[in-house]
Amino acid sequence: MAQWFRRRSRRTEAPRIRPRSEDLAATRLDLHEFAPPVQEFLGRAAYVQLTIFENLSRAVASAPTTAGKAAIGAAAELSIAKHRALAAELERVGASVADAMEPYTASVDEFDRRTRGADWFETLMTAYITAGFLDDFFARLASGLPADEQARVDTIYADRSGEKILAEQLTEALSSNTRLAARLAMWGRRLVGDTMLVARSALSMDTVSKANAVRVEPVFTELIAAHTRRMDALGLTA
Repeated sequence: MAQWFRRRSRRTEAPRIRPRSEDLAATRLDLHEFAPPVQEFLGRAAYVQLTIFENLSRAVASAPTTAGKAAIGAAAELSIAKHRALAAELERVGASVADAMEPYTASVDEFDRRTRGADWFETLMTAYITAGFLDDFFARLASGLPADEQARVDTIYADRSGEKILAEQLTEALSSNTRLAARLAMWGRRLVGDTMLVARSALSMDTVSKANAVRVEPVFTELIAAHTRRMDALGLTA
């Protein structure tokens, strides 16, 4: 009997509520399994980057000041440099740059048409929001490429100095015309939906199903959070 009383009782742990940060970590998903073949990835990414450059070129042409033209011109140069680097990767794998981009021209051109701003302010906002979102997306999607290709693509998307240039131009425009804020905030919110469609269309259709689409959502949540930070940097509500 004495031995029974001396026996150590089994410890029962109370249920523990897992911190939300652990839940997010558990659901965090990289896009590596949804990456298309190398040539498809590079062809689409190259044409998207060329379209971003075209939009920036329109912003240069309609900029109201010489200083603005020069600054946005520098951002456009950075964008076309990314396009050329992606095109060089296509050539490295033995693909024709034009042929690799061709399957994506219709959908990306339609995206460009839908997101083309009514004036210089909206055009610049389009470049700032769409370029930032899509650069983030393709950098994440590159995780599914072969390791050596991924490393080169990572280098291409590493330079974000163009985004800083555009943010400075937009901040200056907003500070000199306070009535712009509501209009550009609304325009920025509209851009997100169209930009997400372009991103989703780049995911490999062989692996995307209804179940996998749900699993992809955390990645897009992160991309939208980055978009919100870009809007916040301008003092606008996402």
